[in-house]
Amino acid sequence: MAWWVAPGGGRTGALRGQQGRNVGNKCLSCNIFSYRGAAGQLSLALPGVPGSLRRMDKLEEIFAMQETLNARIGVNLPPATQEEKAKWILNYTRALQQETAELIDSVPWKWWAKYQQFDEQNAKVEVVDLFHFLVSLAQTLGMSADDVYQAYLKKNKVNHERQESGYVKKDEGDSKHI
Repeated sequence: MAWWVAPGGGRTGALRGQQGRNVGNKCLSCNIFSYRGAAGQLSLALPGVPGSLRRMDKLEEIFAMQETLNARIGVNLPPATQEEKAKWILNYTRALQQETAELIDSVPWKWWAKYQQFDEQNAKVEVVDLFHFLVSLAQTLGMSADDVYQAYLKKNKVNHERQESGYVKKDEGDSKHI
């Protein structure tokens, strides 16, 4: 099958087979190809690196999809300057606050109002919206899916250690290594 890049929006392009069917994407800035296999799994390939075709895990796929969406919107992360980075951190934390408020509105929180009902479907949508902005925030800070995963493992261990010790005093130093 012959492959070529049909430029899409931003820094990615669609990879198409001979019949013109979209079979994957190419990150134009990093030259990494992603392919959707017959079973629907996403795989990565680095051109010129034998054996680099590997299955992308779900978190990596989410990060790649968010990068594509951000590029389509016109946001290229991480920002080039500290000033831009600070701007986008504020933008994303504000967006997270708004999405959290929308999640709260999915729950009958007004104890004085009897008309409210729990909207579980909308709550799930708001959680996904929050995740979009969390991933963008991580990307703003230059974190990859693996960076987030490794930091999560370390922080999770710290949290368990805090629980084992009774968490009787706050010690920010126990997270400095993360």
